[in-house]
Amino acid sequence: MEFRNLGDCGLKVSVAGLGCNNFGMTIDFPESERVIQAALDAGINFFDTADCYGAGGSEEHLGKVLADKRHEVVIASKCGIPMGPGPLMGGASRRYVLQACEASLKRLGTDYIDLYYMHTPDPNTPIAETLDAMNTLVDQGKVRYTACSNMSGWQISEASWEANTAGLRPFAAVQNEWSLLDRSIEAEAVPAAVHHGMGVIPYFPLASGVLTGKYKRGETFEADSRYGGGEGREMFHQMYGHFVSDESLEKAERLGEVASAAGISLIELALSWLASQDCVSSVIAGARTPEQVESNAKLTHGGLGRDVLESVEKALA
Repeated sequence: MEFRNLGDCGLKVSVAGLGCNNFGMTIDFPESERVIQAALDAGINFFDTADCYGAGGSEEHLGKVLADKRHEVVIASKCGIPMGPGPLMGGASRRYVLQACEASLKRLGTDYIDLYYMHTPDPNTPIAETLDAMNTLVDQGKVRYTACSNMSGWQISEASWEANTAGLRPFAAVQNEWSLLDRSIEAEAVPAAVHHGMGVIPYFPLASGVLTGKYKRGETFEADSRYGGGEGREMFHQMYGHFVSDESLEKAERLGEVASAAGISLIELALSWLASQDCVSSVIAGARTPEQVESNAKLTHGGLGRDVLESVEKALA
């Protein structure tokens, strides 16, 4: 397993990270335990969760399994997505950030979080207030590094400017959606992160499953798949249905041809294309089975050659 610095920080994270959004939501504790153990066996040290994943269940599962390995791993969590009704149960105010961190520490069964994210921008709270609250958590020893997620380029730069102006620690990393099928981050967010020395941590690297090659144009999706139209998947379709549009599936087919010519799988191309970007610290991929996490760990590396990278650009032109 390759380890990289988190941006300009000294913290080392595995280039393959484990997204823990399935824990407590789509898989139960015994299944979560097997996935986490498989990640450890594969050399992964970076575990990415959030308070809202599984309504706190993800943090609880992760904390139980990693209890006796706490100092061997890097745990990232997030706050900001509403965790209950009313105006005080979400956002990025000082009150809520401090409250949410305490709750996450309790669920994780630990006294510190390695990397703590503002999960989403809060238009109702000045970013200086959020930064100050997160710096308080660092001063208290409850958080080691702070980060942001789902922020645009100008928001990243504003946060860095506010931190420098006020003498606060800036965000160390940014986690945004980034894949071969969604490269919008490259226009502004990536340049801003690089300029400010932040590590970039892509999520949805497989475009919500489409870059596994499982879904094909003109074919009916299996009923038990995430795009199969089963009960309870309406919201998923509203948020991520664009990934299975004819345009996206056609792009995935062209990328599959690039992968085949390079002698690798489409999954390896998708994960390692991201890992081959200099600004990327770790590629976060979720998993529901030990086999998935083991495979993702093996297929995430920064070794794609220039010819493959150029072929990707031609295929997507």
